[in-house]
Amino acid sequence: MSEAEPSVFFSDQHLYSLPEQHRFPIDKYILVKEQLLYQGIIREAQLTDPGLCSEGDILRVHTPEYWQAVKTRTLPARMVRRIGLPNTKVSVNRARNSVAGTIAAAEAALQTGIGINLAGGTHHAYADRGEGFSTLNDIAIASRRLLAQQLAERILIIDLDVHQGNGNAVIFQNDPAVFTFSMHGKDNYPLKKEQSDWDIALATGTEDEEYLRLLEDALPKLIEYQQPQIVFYQSGVDVLATDKLGKLALSKAGCRRRDELVFEYCVRHNIPVVTTMGGGYSERMADIVDAHCNTIQAGLAIYAE
Repeated sequence: MSEAEPSVFFSDQHLYSLPEQHRFPIDKYILVKEQLLYQGIIREAQLTDPGLCSEGDILRVHTPEYWQAVKTRTLPARMVRRIGLPNTKVSVNRARNSVAGTIAAAEAALQTGIGINLAGGTHHAYADRGEGFSTLNDIAIASRRLLAQQLAERILIIDLDVHQGNGNAVIFQNDPAVFTFSMHGKDNYPLKKEQSDWDIALATGTEDEEYLRLLEDALPKLIEYQQPQIVFYQSGVDVLATDKLGKLALSKAGCRRRDELVFEYCVRHNIPVVTTMGGGYSERMADIVDAHCNTIQAGLAIYAE
């Protein structure tokens, strides 16, 4: 891996406020960035604003009709409710900025071994609609861009968010270049699961030992089967026992070990990895922030070895 200091992609210019009781903890993005700086995990000089992704990149995944409704802020009210976020100019720019972060992180990963987006992971967006706090599907868009530019021929998505990566499952269901793996809560959103290339559905209350056993068994099989040239790691921290929506029971230590396993396997096989933050809905914001920071710290430490 390269000895160059990894860039960390982040922007606060497109963040916006949500109602006080809103379920989506949008403040976590700035808090994670500030905590990473405070702990010395990253330096200010590593932070890079990726700007906005292009419409051409968006249209590699999303239908023209859906994107037109998003960008002109004319989404039907029922779809806005299904997404769970407002359809405003600033929220559209936020979605485009998040996608740009994952694209930039993917390109950085190919150079340095690891790419970090302090946002992203909007894996519930389908080609023609959004849902579950996902307006645009950043992992899908970044993957399609890499394929179109012939920067990768085989891509592996390791989705360890507690919620199934249903959007990615459908978008790539007939695309052998992208293998979708989702390990998620069986009894959780989305109620109707899609068919990933490989799904592991976990029982409510699954704890560290069982979770890590299943993951450690799966990782070598995934890498051997797909032989990926890059991995997109959806590192949602809604697997924590403290999560209001998760229904699993991982400790912070277990969540960190989960991250280490992914990074260790990728480093062992010289595979660049892109990290997207995904979900996290614990009652205490500190639990969310700590777990996300642990992911970034683990990745940077392992790739620096």
